[in-house]
Amino acid sequence: MIELHCHTTYSDGTLTPTELIETAATHGVKALAITDHDTVSGWTEAAVAARDYNIEIVPGVELSTVHNERSLHILGFYPDPDFLNPPLQERIAGRKRRAQKMADKLAALGYPIELPQLGIGMAPGRPHIATALVRAGHAKSSREAFDRWLHDGGPAYEHYEKFSAVDGIKLLRSCRAVPVWAHPYLFRGGTVEEVLPLLVDAGLMGLEVYHPSHSSKQVLQLKAWCKEYNLLATGGSDYHGPGINRKEETKLNQLRLPLSLLPPLKAAAYA
Repeated sequence: MIELHCHTTYSDGTLTPTELIETAATHGVKALAITDHDTVSGWTEAAVAARDYNIEIVPGVELSTVHNERSLHILGFYPDPDFLNPPLQERIAGRKRRAQKMADKLAALGYPIELPQLGIGMAPGRPHIATALVRAGHAKSSREAFDRWLHDGGPAYEHYEKFSAVDGIKLLRSCRAVPVWAHPYLFRGGTVEEVLPLLVDAGLMGLEVYHPSHSSKQVLQLKAWCKEYNLLATGGSDYHGPGINRKEETKLNQLRLPLSLLPPLKAAAYA
């Protein structure tokens, strides 16, 4: 089985790369992509841990971009880190500014927190702030923190700094990566049908067809668009680890996707 969309503590996941690999092994995963938001710093630890379990690591990233003023995420597979790391430093800096703005909003609401001191290459996300709220005694759990303050549109929510999806795709292509639109049907800034041609023109190479949020009908439509636009089909659980605020907690390898998704992705990356 394969997982092409997973997060660690280097962005907004709750498991370290080593813990993620250990969990993946217990769930029968044979190939796993590390796709942290705006950072590739978790790859090395994951690769070391994966040797003990004979798991193939697919190096990746998930860029937090926007289109039509709404969040639109772009996965990038097999990027050259020497080319990608420098521009990612500004994305990480933007995430730190965003975290500070959310902390400022919480303080104004009467819930001051101490932001965590993250290691080099770690991109702060809302789970880090939720943990800080729990540690400060303002919430009993991360779920409560999300429900009260941090959900989309919540009183302490802050949008990402603007980085367009088109620019994100072009950045990934310049770094020899394969850009893939993550969970297209979660996008709220227009229909997939309207936006897809624009992203293809920018250099998009694939669609995340298989995702826990996609219905069977949506999967069929995405597969049809892959055929129409000659795009790769990928998929993953978008696993963030236990304790993340979700309507239904995602399980690792819940989609049971076949390893046959990997060779076309590799071929595109090394063409």
